[in-house]
Amino acid sequence: MKQMDGFMHGINLGGWLSQCIHTKEHYDSFITEADIRRIASWGLDHVRVPVDYELVETEDGTPIESGYAYIENCIAWCKKYGLNMILDLHKTAGYVFDNQEASKDFFERPEFAERFINLWITLAKRFVKDKEMLVFELLNEIVNPNIYEQWNRLVERTIDAIRAIDSEVRIMYGGVCFNSITSVKLLEPPKYENIIFTFHCYEPIIFTHQGAHWIKGMPLDYHIRYPEKVRTYIDETKTHLEQMMVQNLGNMIELDAECDKKFFLALFQEAVDIAERYQIPLYCGEYGVIDKAEPLSTLRWYKDIREAFKDYGIGSAAWAYKQMDFGIIDDHYASVRDELVSLL
Repeated sequence: MKQMDGFMHGINLGGWLSQCIHTKEHYDSFITEADIRRIASWGLDHVRVPVDYELVETEDGTPIESGYAYIENCIAWCKKYGLNMILDLHKTAGYVFDNQEASKDFFERPEFAERFINLWITLAKRFVKDKEMLVFELLNEIVNPNIYEQWNRLVERTIDAIRAIDSEVRIMYGGVCFNSITSVKLLEPPKYENIIFTFHCYEPIIFTHQGAHWIKGMPLDYHIRYPEKVRTYIDETKTHLEQMMVQNLGNMIELDAECDKKFFLALFQEAVDIAERYQIPLYCGEYGVIDKAEPLSTLRWYKDIREAFKDYGIGSAAWAYKQMDFGIIDDHYASVRDELVSLL
């Protein structure tokens, strides 16, 4: 499979310019140049930078120049320390992955699509000059499994608009069901060069999100270790979580075997075959384990998924560098941090 050179080992700067209180005080303090220097010292090759539209435009669509400056500063820091960068639009006007009630009209109201495309035109005009080290990720985690055709149409229109500005900048996007790898098959064949398919992997989610208050059905005091038998994770997911979470596990093999690298190899196989057919890279934009999990179990999970990424040549970025319930530099992982960083 075609590899994404320069984007094989990364980390997410979640919570900085997205999923945050949008104030200058927060932007200035959450991530600084010292953090980028630290990430580079770990031997990583890129960062994924989630950005909410509120950073760069007002509610009526007026550009916010001071917001664009934070993206420009991050690009400059990355260049200084030899890192590449993915610019991920994590939230756009009318759509955000973690509030589907507020996002229900995004694919029904043409004005939202126009604003989304226009925002990407603006981003492209500003940042294609940095295309040697930059990738554009169109939108984070489309959730509803029933709107994949509408999403494919919007992707096509948006890429057409960006390609009218630049024919070479790399563009990334994923499928429905929270960027599930099982939804890659619903993405249409790319009609341009320099396209990347992305997915997120938090499987088994009953382990990686144990006790997470935002997961429907998840008991707050729930705990489970890694590894357990694949069948155990499937049964526990069916017991506690929504059907979509079960579907995202895909077609597993050896249900009575312990979950290990083979679990991830089987999970990724279909999407890898698609990427090979289209001769494009496959990239995992988010993977990680909540800070409620036992650190040693987290290490074992990271080791298995990392080996699967390596076997298939899949680039990736861990979630997350700091806070966000997954922060690798936070106190929860102090006892295993060095080994954990070595697995990124």
